[in-house]
Amino acid sequence: MGKAQIVGWAHSPFGKSELEDTEALMASVAAPALEHAGVAADEVDGIFVGVMNNGFSRQDFQGALVAMTDERLAHVPAVRLENACATGSAAIYTAMDFIESGRGRIALVVGAEKMTATPTAEVGDILLGASYRKEEADMEGGFAGLFARIAQNYFQRYGDRSEELAMIAAKNHANGVANPYAHMRRDFGFEFCNAVSDKNPYVAQPLRRTDCSLISDGAAALVLADEEIAATLERAIAFRARKHVNDVLALSRRDVLAFEGARRAWAAALEEGRISVNDLSLVETHDCFTIAELIEYEAMGLARPGEGHRVVREGITRKDGKLPVNPSGGLKAKGHPIGATGVSMHAMAAMQLMGEAGDMQIPNARLAGVFNMGGAAVANYVSVLERAK
Repeated sequence: MGKAQIVGWAHSPFGKSELEDTEALMASVAAPALEHAGVAADEVDGIFVGVMNNGFSRQDFQGALVAMTDERLAHVPAVRLENACATGSAAIYTAMDFIESGRGRIALVVGAEKMTATPTAEVGDILLGASYRKEEADMEGGFAGLFARIAQNYFQRYGDRSEELAMIAAKNHANGVANPYAHMRRDFGFEFCNAVSDKNPYVAQPLRRTDCSLISDGAAALVLADEEIAATLERAIAFRARKHVNDVLALSRRDVLAFEGARRAWAAALEEGRISVNDLSLVETHDCFTIAELIEYEAMGLARPGEGHRVVREGITRKDGKLPVNPSGGLKAKGHPIGATGVSMHAMAAMQLMGEAGDMQIPNARLAGVFNMGGAAVANYVSVLERAK
C-alpha cells in the first residue's frame, strides 16, 4: 500500500463567515473535497478533524461533527486532533500514519475554526492557551505580546528590523490579492505597513497591526489515499518528506530566537528528501506574525541567524524571487482560522504542484515546502510535497 498521498482538497473562503459554527464550516468543505478527489463518502475509512477550540465554542467533541453532514460517514472512525496553531498538520500526519500503518486506505482530513464570533479580548486569552500559562499568562498584548517580546529580543540582538517586517507584510498582502480564499485581498504597500498610524497602530510594540495575522473563520479539507488507490485517481501529491519536531513550551527555558525545533524539522525533512532548500519551488510558511516569517528564513537555511533581513532586502522570497514564500498571501493576508491553517497550507501547496493555483500560480512548481508551527515554534511540522501523477 505504501505512502499516503493527497488526492483531493477543498477550501472555504477565510474571513468573517456567515456560517454559524465549525459544524457548518466543515460541512462546506467535506463533500467538495471528496468530489474533487473522485471518492465516495462510503469509501472513507477514517476521519481526522483539526479544531483547536479551547473556548471558541461550547460545542466540543468536534471529531463527531463531520458525520453530521452525511449519513454514510456515521460509522466511520473519527477523531479530533489539537496541537495549537499546528492542529491542522497534526490531523494530516495522524491520517497519514493511519493509512501507512495499513489500518485504512482512504482518509478525510478536515480543519476548521470559528473565531470572529468571540470578542477580541477573549480571542487573545484563548490563544494564550498555546503558551506556558504558568509563566506567560499575564503577557501584555496576549499572544501578540508573546511574539512582540520575541521581536524585541531579536532587535536587541541583531538590530531593528522593523522595515524588513513591513516588507514581509507588504509582500504577503500583495500576494493575497490573487488568492480567492483570502481574508484580506488588498495590497497595502510598504509605506503603509511600515508606518504607525490610526489605521495601523501598534498591537504590541514593535508589532503593528500589519505585522499580525487576522482573526478568521474558515475550513479546509484534504482527502488522502494510499499509493495504489491514488494511482487510479485524477490527482496525486506525494510527501517526499515530512518531519515533526517539538521544542520546550516555556520561553524561559530556551533561546526562542533560535527556533531550534523549526530548524531541526527543516534539516531533517531536507535530508530525508535528499534536497536542499534551494531545490524548492515555493514555500508556504507560518507567518502568524511577520517576525515569525523572518526567523523562519533562518530556520529553513536561507540565511544565518540574524541575517534574515538579507533575504527580504534581496527579494529572494518575493513571488518573482528565487524562492517564493507564501504566494497564497500566508496567514498574514489569507487569514488564520487556527484548526484550518495547516490543512489550508498543504492544500495551497498541492494546488501549486498540480498547476491549479490560478493567479497564485508559480510557474513550473515541482517541489513545495510547508512549515506549520504550534505556539512559538513549539510544535514544528515540515512537509516537502511533489506531484506523483
